[in-house]
Amino acid sequence: MRTLLVLLGVVALVAVAAMYFGLISIDQTRPGSIQTPKFQADVARVSVGTENKTVAVPSINVQKPADGQ
Repeated sequence: MRTLLVLLGVVALVAVAAMYFGLISIDQTRPGSIQTPKFQADVARVSVGTENKTVAVPSINVQKPADGQ
């Protein structure tokens, strides 16, 4: 039960942070009188891409000591 409450709290904090940074914008489009209010959410768009690059990677050489030492 405690884990569920902590999880709900974390989700709420993430939602508030997303609203604060402008990733989520929620506007009420119909007032809530007798009918249920209508909301429209405008969320941020994220695009993910890839690119090829050549990167120099250092090489490592290990020299073991001789058996007699």
